Amino acid sequence: MKIIKRNGAEETFNIEKIFNAVKKANKACDKGRISDEEINDIADYVEYKCNKMNRAVSVEEIQDMVENQLMAKGAFELARRYVRYRYTRSLIRKSNTTDNKILSLIECVNEEVKQENSNKNPTVNSVQRDYMAGEVSRDITKRLLLPQDIVEAHDQGIIHFHDSDYFAQHMHNCDLVNLEDMLQNGTVISETLIEKPHSFSTACNIATQIIAQVASNQYGGQSISLAHLAPFVQISREKIRRELEEEVKDLGCSPSEEKMSLITEERLKKEITRGVQTIQYQVVTLLTTNGQAPFVTVFMYLNEARNEDEKRDLAMIIEETLKQRTQGVKNESGVWVTPAFPKLIYVLEEDNISEGSKYFYLTELAAKCTAKRMVPDYISEKVMLDLKKDRNGEGHCYTCMGCRSFLTPYVDENGKPKYYGRFNQGVVTINLVDVALSSGGDMDKFWRIFDERLDLCYRALMCRHERLKGTLSDAAPILWQYGALARLKKGEPIDKLLYGGYSTISLGYAGLYECVKYMTGKSHTDEEATPFALAVMQHMNDACAAWKAKENIDFSIYGTPLESTTYKFAKCLQKRFGIIEGITDRSYITNSYHVHVSEQIDAFTKLKFEAQFQHLSPGGAISYVEVPDMQKNIPAVLNVIKFIYDNIMYAELNTKSDYCQVCGFDGEIQIVEDDGKLVWECPNCGNRDQDKMNVARRTCGYIGTQFWNQGRTQEIRDRVLHL
Repeated sequence: MKIIKRNGAEETFNIEKIFNAVKKANKACDKGRISDEEINDIADYVEYKCNKMNRAVSVEEIQDMVENQLMAKGAFELARRYVRYRYTRSLIRKSNTTDNKILSLIECVNEEVKQENSNKNPTVNSVQRDYMAGEVSRDITKRLLLPQDIVEAHDQGIIHFHDSDYFAQHMHNCDLVNLEDMLQNGTVISETLIEKPHSFSTACNIATQIIAQVASNQYGGQSISLAHLAPFVQISREKIRRELEEEVKDLGCSPSEEKMSLITEERLKKEITRGVQTIQYQVVTLLTTNGQAPFVTVFMYLNEARNEDEKRDLAMIIEETLKQRTQGVKNESGVWVTPAFPKLIYVLEEDNISEGSKYFYLTELAAKCTAKRMVPDYISEKVMLDLKKDRNGEGHCYTCMGCRSFLTPYVDENGKPKYYGRFNQGVVTINLVDVALSSGGDMDKFWRIFDERLDLCYRALMCRHERLKGTLSDAAPILWQYGALARLKKGEPIDKLLYGGYSTISLGYAGLYECVKYMTGKSHTDEEATPFALAVMQHMNDACAAWKAKENIDFSIYGTPLESTTYKFAKCLQKRFGIIEGITDRSYITNSYHVHVSEQIDAFTKLKFEAQFQHLSPGGAISYVEVPDMQKNIPAVLNVIKFIYDNIMYAELNTKSDYCQVCGFDGEIQIVEDDGKLVWECPNCGNRDQDKMNVARRTCGYIGTQFWNQGRTQEIRDRVLHL
């Protein structure tokens, strides 16, 4: 069994340390001492409780258990001395907590940091440098920049103040990159003027440079659209045709028009292949200043094309993108594996959803790609047009910012819809499970505590907003001056972009299932409990509407993609409320509105049920179904895709895509328990070395490939198949 020390380092549980610590405190007591046998009983009980938790337990949790047992035995004087000892030690530690954490992550012994982000390799210098800066920023944020009650609520898991390691800087969360503006009108990268490209391949190369620059100036996800690259296909076609005509002239031959067109299109397809390959490999191999590949989403929407000719060109780009992603990328051993980025989103629309439709062949390719590589994910144009309506009642279909954060509909001063160039200011998440448990099951008390917690979130979100106010465009020229988000003047504040709905700010939520289960005794899928779940969602929407009216800022409900925070929330709940069966007895809580991962439910029922919550989560939501290996059952994948088109706005299929470098096993790497810790193991050869296996799982909208903390690993293990 493992424990997590205060600096994040992991070590083997040692019962002798508990015995010795209590014995020292016992010896210092003038009265109320207990026997060595009783101290042994306490140590044995703590060991038993730690084993029951089925995860690595923190030192703080162990000490809480010791205190509780001392009090239960009536050893109040001893408990008082033990508490005093802990307090004294905590004062000493406070003076150098940041130093210890930084040193532990440099030496790669900080387990919490190692498992914080499933797309960051903590042994790499650039990642360590980002984490070091993050620890300093987090320390400044907690001590100087945030009100103490918000810091305490965050530490207790009552709320989560996201990305506090970036808060000291004036940085925003995520955005939709206006690639069209930057390519068509030029941009500036590292003080170098980049003019409108003269070919498709050059446009792709510039796009990857823009992606890298944007990623280095924010901390969230970004999205680009392939439709913004489509016009450059025709530019390349014309260029290739001119070059071919020159070649023919030099050769003195006269091929037919049909032959000339055929050769032109063949060369054009090769250029499209090279351009798409540039995006795929550049994104995978780029390391931004925060030590990871850019969190980028590529949007594939045929109806974004301006005319039928451009739509055909866009279809060629989409086709090549799907083919290359299906193939994957080679790992260091030369084996084709699943890359984490870029994330792909494919829009289901009238022209591609049925067998007789013009572009159904693209949907078939998408289904094959999903079966093998977990992407693309799917947006239903039909459902989205119905849900995302502007003030004029007109529906719009557009991509999320990264994995799931959606902008609210917006019409500019000219009455035109605008999405590219907009962004999100930040996120604060409310722990709904804590609200429920704090109420003790009393409905009146629940709503009262809920409002208090929502007010806390509102004040925390306003801290984020105020931190961005006054930011000058010079802070990130690629974003604010050169087209990614705006074309502001040098020295101009970004303030006007923070109001009126141009940008959004997100109230995240987590644990709706556990919240409803505790308050009603039933899963939120039960028809008797669903109305309460919907009421909770509506209450948060009403709060955001009130805040928006007060501040002229677009507050929006966001289905938080908990990654490492799911483990943190679970540990905090166990510490505050103990182990409650079905509520706090796991090392994770459920993401947003999702059906619990262990609940038996079929794919179609799950998607239909969760669809009603996407409407109430306008700032971000995604649903998924867990499926087995579907590579030999593409018709079944297509059936799910067609169901998504008719029933839900945004959904994905979670397949398995793993590889063991020791024995060559290609299938699903298993999760097994070893001395109280969950580890990954090849079912073929027993390999447990994470450095010698490629595991890809979707855990928060994006695909993760660097493994996860114990809470998330348990959640992955508990998932049931829906198909």
